[in-house]
Amino acid sequence: MSSPRGSAAPLAPPPPEPATAVRTGRFGALAGWAQRHRWAAIALWVVVVAAITLGSSAVGSAYRNDFTLPGTDSQAATDLFKRHGSEQAGDSVEIVFKDTAGVRDARAVIEPMLGKVQSMAGVAAVRSPFTDSSAVSQDGTIAYASVTLEGKVEDVPKEDVAKIIDVAQDIGSGSLQVEVGGEAARNAEDKAGPTAELAGIVAALVILVLLFGSLLAASLPLITALFAVGGAIGLVALASHVFTVADFTPPILMLVGLGVGVDYALLIFYRYRQELVAGSRPDEANRKALDSAGRTVFFAGCTVMVALLGLVALGLGSLQGIALAVAITVLITMAASLVLLPALLALFGARIQRHVLKRTAGATGKGRREGDRWRAMARAVQRRPVPTLLVGVIALLALSAPAMSMRLGFADSGNDPEGSTSRQAYGLLAEGFGPGFNGPLVVLVKGDQAAGQTVQARLARTEGVAQASPALPSEDGALSTVFVYPTTSPQDEGTVALLHHLRDEVAPPLERATGADVLVGGSTAASQDVSETLADRLPLFVAVVVGVSSLLLLLVFRSIWIPVKAAVLNLLSISAALGVITLVFQHGWFGAQQGPIEAFIPALIFAIVFGLSMDYEVFLVSRIHEEWTRTSDHSLAVREGVASTGKVITAAAAIMMFVFGAFVLSADRMLQQFGLGLAVAIFLDAVVIRCLIVPAVMQKLGRWAWWLPAPLARKLPKVSLE
Repeated sequence: MSSPRGSAAPLAPPPPEPATAVRTGRFGALAGWAQRHRWAAIALWVVVVAAITLGSSAVGSAYRNDFTLPGTDSQAATDLFKRHGSEQAGDSVEIVFKDTAGVRDARAVIEPMLGKVQSMAGVAAVRSPFTDSSAVSQDGTIAYASVTLEGKVEDVPKEDVAKIIDVAQDIGSGSLQVEVGGEAARNAEDKAGPTAELAGIVAALVILVLLFGSLLAASLPLITALFAVGGAIGLVALASHVFTVADFTPPILMLVGLGVGVDYALLIFYRYRQELVAGSRPDEANRKALDSAGRTVFFAGCTVMVALLGLVALGLGSLQGIALAVAITVLITMAASLVLLPALLALFGARIQRHVLKRTAGATGKGRREGDRWRAMARAVQRRPVPTLLVGVIALLALSAPAMSMRLGFADSGNDPEGSTSRQAYGLLAEGFGPGFNGPLVVLVKGDQAAGQTVQARLARTEGVAQASPALPSEDGALSTVFVYPTTSPQDEGTVALLHHLRDEVAPPLERATGADVLVGGSTAASQDVSETLADRLPLFVAVVVGVSSLLLLLVFRSIWIPVKAAVLNLLSISAALGVITLVFQHGWFGAQQGPIEAFIPALIFAIVFGLSMDYEVFLVSRIHEEWTRTSDHSLAVREGVASTGKVITAAAAIMMFVFGAFVLSADRMLQQFGLGLAVAIFLDAVVIRCLIVPAVMQKLGRWAWWLPAPLARKLPKVSLE
């Protein structure tokens, strides 16, 4: 192809601009301030974290879940319940009894207990099984009492529900089994201790000691992360009084903050160490590290926050609260890495320098050079870039394939640990009344009582319905409620099919015949509505986050292909991680209980992993670009970039894998999925993508990796990470 002026020269990208004298940038100036005022910077962090901690302890937290989703039938049904004073506006718990001799024989102990529950805080009404024959199984061995709460699960204090559980189980005996089920009971049960957090901290410390060979050097990134997490937890607790923050947020932000905090501090500290090895004085190394790796951390942190705040666009209250909380955590960890860490390095710089130079001298004496193994691996990839690229991409596509059949939903009591009372109650209800009893569909009829009876009669004859309760009128008589019990369990695909059949094919003819409005709601329907809404909105969210992140990379590297490569590879690592959790949790691999993937998981994993992947992408590619600018030798630049970053990227990824993998120790199914997905994504990103695929792609692109059309180059502002 020829140029417009007839020259035979190809349209190759221009050579790199010659290196100019190094000037201290804003991040270097920040490091200089932290060095000069090291004690003031450290004291400032101590005072701020202490004040936030004391303030949050004094005020307390106001965590609450918000699963409202305006515009859905289930939400419309809930709103109507509240407006018309129906008892069904509040959620309920079921106290389940089993006595092989017959539950009616235990009536003398059951009814006094129910009377006590009726007078407890948070209880609106109690329906005894002895006043409703449908609440006793056909063989008479299993029965349940319905306890209607004064509000939704998120509005009733857990302490009140925990007291109901204690009072109910007090009457249990050798012949009478008493269990308490329902979403409120699940939330009120005791959770496991901070095993995951402790495991993550220990793993991070061990890996850092192995990496640096010094307890002092290993401690600095960890201390920085712990300060950041301490401040973030208190700040988010205070923010929960203003914003809706879910009650399962603290463990998420603690482990994400720990992983990201160590990751950011490690990238800066490792660059600091490299500058010491290159002969820089500790103060000079501090400024250079922040002027290069500090910029990378700032860029990566901003990318993570952009991705997290993009979750706000999904429109779900609890998810918005999680996004805000984790974004605050990332912001504080970034600030700690850019201010607190330089102050600590200034304080201990001389000791760290002696240790680093001693280790370097020992390695040099043995004929070893920093990064030799990574250099050799990069050289091997460069010799066979196409086979390496094909193997890596095929492996990621194979792991991604199961994600195509991912079924979103929410865990219910059937997924709880075997020994929990909610799981036991779930099993007893299914045994006594059928699998669909644990997830009834609540049909709301806005019309007179005759309309309610007509709808109930039609629902009872519908295929897939095991039973339809009588039409229960609201206090003002404007509504009727029919509980529809499917023949299948709440998570079964048959229940989802029944929900859509009732809404799309059964309700419209009934509305025309009776003149009433018919809505299908209840917790099972609400869970499906949330899952489908998130699935529908996810592509737009992904497109916005990928677009903004790619634009930032375009500005930083002034290249068309770098953002395209980064976006495609990051999406591949995330889809592969989702494929793995689909195999484990949906298909039951490795002994995990089968069930749907929590509806929040894909969005959360995408937001966090995409930002963290950009962290490694920028750290590696900026080092390659530094060498390319210095030498104009692209192959050498790729090798040296991998050699200088491979060790720290792998170590940082290993820490993140252990920290996030610690979620798997949690008793909460959602946290297990979250932890496994993050750990797998980080592993694939650091090992398969950064060590194999990126060097192969960069080798094949050659000088074209830095190509940017001239008209676009003139319009874009210049932003440098080096």
